[in-house]
Amino acid sequence: MPEREWSELRNSIHQDLLGQLNLRALSKIPRKDLKLQLAKPLNEALAARSLVLVPERREQLVDELLDELTGLGPLEAIMRDPAVSDIVINGCENVFVERHGRMQKADVRFLNNEHVIRILNKIVSGAGRRIDEAQPMVDARLADGSRINAVIPPLALDGPLVSIRRFSVFGSTFSKLETLNTLSAEMSELLVRYVAARLNIVVTGGTGSGKTTLLNVLATAIPDEQRVITIEDSAELDLNKPNVARLETRPPNMEGNGRVTQRDLLRNALRMRPDRIILGEVRGDEAIDMLQAMNTGHDGSMTTVHANDAANAITRIENMVIMSGVNLSSEQLARQIGRTVNVVVHVHRYPDGVRRISSISEVSGSDAGQVDLSPVFWFEATGVNQDGRLSGSFLGSASESRFQDRMNMLRPAGQPG
Repeated sequence: MPEREWSELRNSIHQDLLGQLNLRALSKIPRKDLKLQLAKPLNEALAARSLVLVPERREQLVDELLDELTGLGPLEAIMRDPAVSDIVINGCENVFVERHGRMQKADVRFLNNEHVIRILNKIVSGAGRRIDEAQPMVDARLADGSRINAVIPPLALDGPLVSIRRFSVFGSTFSKLETLNTLSAEMSELLVRYVAARLNIVVTGGTGSGKTTLLNVLATAIPDEQRVITIEDSAELDLNKPNVARLETRPPNMEGNGRVTQRDLLRNALRMRPDRIILGEVRGDEAIDMLQAMNTGHDGSMTTVHANDAANAITRIENMVIMSGVNLSSEQLARQIGRTVNVVVHVHRYPDGVRRISSISEVSGSDAGQVDLSPVFWFEATGVNQDGRLSGSFLGSASESRFQDRMNMLRPAGQPG
């Protein structure tokens, strides 16, 4: 049976079953038991169509129907693949996945654009969000911590556009990042010591460079007895710590009321007795509040900034502080950042698909309205191997750190990995 006919058959039987089954009840039943419950209605549906399937095809149909009824439809099999780091949908027929840093077309498709939107609604409703013509864009997270962004018509001209970013696939320890060639062992040790010494760290990088993954890994070096407050637009951080309070922003309701911003949550977090604050990403006027928090007893805090390099990240922070309406001269602003931010770690996704820390820089103060950055480690590419991978090495030395005395006073509670 051709793929299109098979998809139409599955969708037709799926519509029949929707009228007979209690989906809310199904979600609480183990998958193997659901297969037994589907036997009778599936036999009736096949008989009504005068169809007989061989056992292998019948088993495939049952699995795909279960994915439609209780899971994410055609995406379910992809989501079960641990090698997949990104999923991109450009309309119902074009689904792409990234495996090991390489994007490739997936061997799955949706029946039509309405099918994509139906699965989208199932995903975002579980996160308390919605997507429809009145609100055709959504940013949410899945139960496993993955992030989803979607845009549907009329804003998306050729069908629904979906991006799913999966964080769990990259690992959650320094040793795993070393295996992935994201950083060297010496860099891992230095970063652990930075966190233990309660230095304020800004992680920078472009879209999909691994900023949030690195932030999660850095947080593993925070002592368990410290209280950590996380603030995010869409919760992605998953800190394996006993004393973590997670806060997430809220979009306005249909009447345009009830919005809660990162700046609102950051101000409230200061009243929650935090030892450290982790702001998922600084995007706007909350930058000034973050700087003030770092400079008033919450040292050891961390955040991320979307930027092309460390110097550009400092410029972006300056621009975002100006957006907040604070009346500071360029010299005053540089001085504020220079004595608040201690370390800037830049991550970059290279052409070979590997995400590497391209530089670790320390802030050494400010001069004439400029924030001074001193690189401690950096990645230097030397060529391309036969398999298309970059060759190169991490250069620099932890002995160059200007925070040696501070780090020596506070030894790490644990080692990387």
